[in-house]
Amino acid sequence: MPETASTPERAIEWERHELAVGDVTISYLLGVTHAGAGAPAHAEQPAAAPRPTVVFLHGLAGSAEEFVPTAEAIGSGYRSVLVDLRGHGHSMRHPDDASRAAYVRDVVAVIEQLDAPEGVALVGHSMGAHTAMLVAAARPDLVRMLVMLEGGVQGSPPEASAGIGAYFGSWPVPFADADAAALFLGDSPIARAWTADLEQRADGLWPRFDAAFLQASIAAVHAQPRWDEWEALEPATALVFAPSGMFDADDKDAVIEARPATLRVDLGAGSHDAHLDATAEWTAVLRDLLGRLGEGPVRWDW
Repeated sequence: MPETASTPERAIEWERHELAVGDVTISYLLGVTHAGAGAPAHAEQPAAAPRPTVVFLHGLAGSAEEFVPTAEAIGSGYRSVLVDLRGHGHSMRHPDDASRAAYVRDVVAVIEQLDAPEGVALVGHSMGAHTAMLVAAARPDLVRMLVMLEGGVQGSPPEASAGIGAYFGSWPVPFADADAAALFLGDSPIARAWTADLEQRADGLWPRFDAAFLQASIAAVHAQPRWDEWEALEPATALVFAPSGMFDADDKDAVIEARPATLRVDLGAGSHDAHLDATAEWTAVLRDLLGRLGEGPVRWDW
């Protein structure tokens, strides 16, 4: 039986599932709803129409839990699937392979066993957006819509990934308790998410990732630009940027120029982690985008 996590008054309950992909175990949260909640047990319920499936991919050092507020905000009209990427969250902590191909393989395996013949809406943040883009490029038959929050396709110099690895390696773990973690990590929305996601062990609180694996993963993202995959994308694609995000004006313009069919959405507030610090605006935009998931091709006719 899958582990079920729920809180009072939720329209959605979360079941945790695991999937073996080669020698790696991938964990994900599946949002389930119960038709006719609150109705008498004997009440006859009308047959429900299939719900569009939305798959969420978090960024580096994140977890599926980061997207719970987003998934609950878009509502029970969608079947939401929140993936813990390899080396993150409840998925296998120390895989041998941190390549882009390995990440793509995991996500494809999750989507293939979801029974979504119409294809899914694939939503990713940061490194998760990069992964989502590569999945959509490799398997357009599985993806009807691609939404990239603060995601890019440009490469970066090696020192960028080294600096990221050094930061996560600097955490003085184990933390004695949540207060100690917050004192070191700070009180930003992403820091609060990291603190909330720490794993309790006998000797204290530990992150659900390994710093060396994170560095290897982001190094693979930075290693080469992905313009060919980006320009060849078939699914309807939207890029969502935040004003205090990671990309400057030239970066944003370059990706749109390379693929003019892309819908660009600029949020009015938020950082690189806009799903956490500009949640209301981000989820309003995402609801609007997902509203295009009717029958037939998705069109950006705003």
